[in-house]
Amino acid sequence: MPSYTVTVATGSQWFAGTDDYVYLSLEGTAGCSERHLLDKPFYNDFERGAVDSYDVTVEEDLGEIQLIKIEKRKYWYQDDWYLKYITVKTPIGDYLEFPCYRWITDEKEIVLRDGRAKLPRDDKTQILKQHRRKELETRQKMYRWKEWHPGFPLSIDAHSHNDLPRDIQFDNEKGIDFILNYSKAMENLYVNRFMHMFQSSWSDFADFERIFVRISNTISEYVMQHWKEDFMFGYQFLNGCNPVLIRRCTEIPKKLPVTMDMVECSLERNLTLEEEVKQGNIFIVDYELLDGVDANKTDPCTIQYLAAPICLLYKNLENKIVPIAIQLGQKPGPDNPIFLPSDATYDWLLAKIWVRSSDFHIHQTVTHLLRTHLVSEVFSIAMFRQLPAVHPLFKLLVPHMRFTIAINTKAREQLICECGLFDKANATGGGGHVQMVQKAMKDLTYSSLCFPEEIKAKGMDSKEDIPYYYYRDDGIKVWEAIKSFAEDVIHIYYESDEVVCEDVELQAFIKDIYVYGMRGVKASGFPKMIRTREKLAEYLTVVIFTTSAQHAAVNFGQYDWCSWIPNAPPTMRRPPPTEKGTVTIEQIVETLPDRGRSCWHLGAVWALSQFQENELFLGMYPDEHFVEKPVKEAMAKFRKNLDEIVNAITERNKNKKLPYYYLSPDRIPNSVAV
Repeated sequence: MPSYTVTVATGSQWFAGTDDYVYLSLEGTAGCSERHLLDKPFYNDFERGAVDSYDVTVEEDLGEIQLIKIEKRKYWYQDDWYLKYITVKTPIGDYLEFPCYRWITDEKEIVLRDGRAKLPRDDKTQILKQHRRKELETRQKMYRWKEWHPGFPLSIDAHSHNDLPRDIQFDNEKGIDFILNYSKAMENLYVNRFMHMFQSSWSDFADFERIFVRISNTISEYVMQHWKEDFMFGYQFLNGCNPVLIRRCTEIPKKLPVTMDMVECSLERNLTLEEEVKQGNIFIVDYELLDGVDANKTDPCTIQYLAAPICLLYKNLENKIVPIAIQLGQKPGPDNPIFLPSDATYDWLLAKIWVRSSDFHIHQTVTHLLRTHLVSEVFSIAMFRQLPAVHPLFKLLVPHMRFTIAINTKAREQLICECGLFDKANATGGGGHVQMVQKAMKDLTYSSLCFPEEIKAKGMDSKEDIPYYYYRDDGIKVWEAIKSFAEDVIHIYYESDEVVCEDVELQAFIKDIYVYGMRGVKASGFPKMIRTREKLAEYLTVVIFTTSAQHAAVNFGQYDWCSWIPNAPPTMRRPPPTEKGTVTIEQIVETLPDRGRSCWHLGAVWALSQFQENELFLGMYPDEHFVEKPVKEAMAKFRKNLDEIVNAITERNKNKKLPYYYLSPDRIPNSVAV
């Protein structure tokens, strides 16, 4: 009688093993086997990290194996099991791989197909078509869209992390408990004694050092030492943790009535301001989005303030970007002066602090939350709803969706919810952050997520003109590496543009993102369908780049750039100055966050800057969803390209006081998971 050797691999994460009864059935083109109990006498089967083999004997040959059914039945108590994969050795010696990488919960069963990726058109038999359809029907019931706030991209329909499907939950929920992590961070940073001292001001700038952890030769220490300097202020627009706002100024806006007399002493080329603009030496950052946003009112004992400044910057003869004018409100007038480097020292310093505070708010809520976390969740939900596990694009994208829905759900549960941790220290807490996302949706366009396009649209693409924009340089290299990988995979499975058009599952995925993620807004520029392989490669690059590189660029530098409180104040306790010549050091300290809010802020940026335990970085694919040799070769080529980028960045950063490494592939996690 024919005999099959079945090898079963159990996951290595905590509690992956099971003591439950596990049954297996084989379904082939010539028939189905009976249900077999996988059990060895005097042996503990399916232990965590184990790879177990079993002989399954059938009465007659089953033909080509198409499906495997796995059933789990309770032995003693409820016991979830993480199944990595199953391999089957047929009677004629062929090996078939059946990837799973899922949890089997309760007394449930799952049906697996072999690991060869297939488009809908490739399935010829009714049984395979039915399996594909049933998987998506099941997933669409589990992954439902829900509106969290009006105008937001839709998110997952789940009130808490425990409500999520088991497959997308964190392995260890404690690891992403924000309250626990913030408390641990503050304990590690030795700031516990200050964290409840709300309303209590620091004495002076030096007093902030009492909660500042000095780590030798780090960016954070360099920031503490140089934060007052105009060079450091300008540099952060290029390579800080929010390097996405600066744009080349083509015309001085009417709402910023800067004159040549005001800035003449800052210009170094003997040109007028208008001539400097024409030569491309003037840049602008406008925080108009903050205009009209309500400041945090959750603490009646502390009035908090926001501003919507406009900052004009200049590229000097050393090719450094430095500020030359700051207006703290959007409407010009006598009570909204334009602050200049030639003003009194504390006037100019406080104006820059207000800009840094505004930059922090835009960074946290728009650059970070909306444009990486919420957008990545849209990609994740659409993928699970519309792409079955056998689809090549599911196999390509699933590593880049790891834990994204889970981290966002946890954030809505603890961090950015009403009375959440975000309200404790941030001036945009208490609802301001919601208003900001709603306003920012109009600028969330497809082209703005295409990295090279967005850089060019801002006039920041010339390396010759702007030589120290490492975010741009490294980002384009990573973008091109991802795009090349996407193209390689696409050409393996899509032989023509016609095949792209015919892929109904791909088109449903694209449509879900447009309709539910972008709320069907035509102005977003998100496509409703994809018609060419070239456009598909670009779209997949947007998805992978956003979930990996873009998030890394704006997330993991938060402690470096924001731990020195005066450089990134999360709130301001005095209104913006309305006249010049009155600012004192005492007024600046009274404006900056109190001791309690400073400590909460420090704990937050520390916790958010840490990599996950057992982090998987870009190009690392330990779960073998793909089994075909051509795709594995494409992955190897991708890793080789990424290694070359790592080496180039490492070489450039040698001996730099301010190294830029956030877009080094060995520091880019595959997905948004923190």
